[in-house]
Amino acid sequence: MFIQTQATPNPNSLKFIPGKKVSSIGSLEIQKKDEISNILLNNILSINGVESIFLDEDFLSVNKEENINWEDIKHIILSLLNEYYANGKEIILDEKPQRENVENYQEIEKQIIKILETKIKPAVARDGGDIKFVEFKEGVVKVQLRGSCAGCPSSIITLKQGVQNLLTHYIPDVKEVTAV
Repeated sequence: MFIQTQATPNPNSLKFIPGKKVSSIGSLEIQKKDEISNILLNNILSINGVESIFLDEDFLSVNKEENINWEDIKHIILSLLNEYYANGKEIILDEKPQRENVENYQEIEKQIIKILETKIKPAVARDGGDIKFVEFKEGVVKVQLRGSCAGCPSSIITLKQGVQNLLTHYIPDVKEVTAV
């Protein structure tokens, strides 16, 4: 099996594309081994220098500590992924989809979430990341950056020049976008 790797704008994050489905439960970020019982993910999180794993439908991004070189850990991650799929596994996370309940949101929040989901998420996913709506209050949209976007040096530029400009264009009530 050939697993592609792709650099991301975040030098401490690398995107792994196995060519198979990775998650059927949507996107998920894991930072500690006790957050999940998946043996593969626990093994990756056990690698010295690995800080977190972000999983999406068809890729996973691994974030490392700044003082660790990719050449020291990349081959271990690739080996673990190859072994996992070679043992007949077809998907890393396969549970019932857990969708966020948007019923309790105000209409403007639903509009913000729709724009994030349809126009912004696909773009940040190409770079191995994710953006999640947190809240809208007094003209300020708060979002959580995950995967490669978390801690990325260019994420603030993307947030202000990309996300904020797009949301303010479509929804005049939005005045600012900040990350939490």
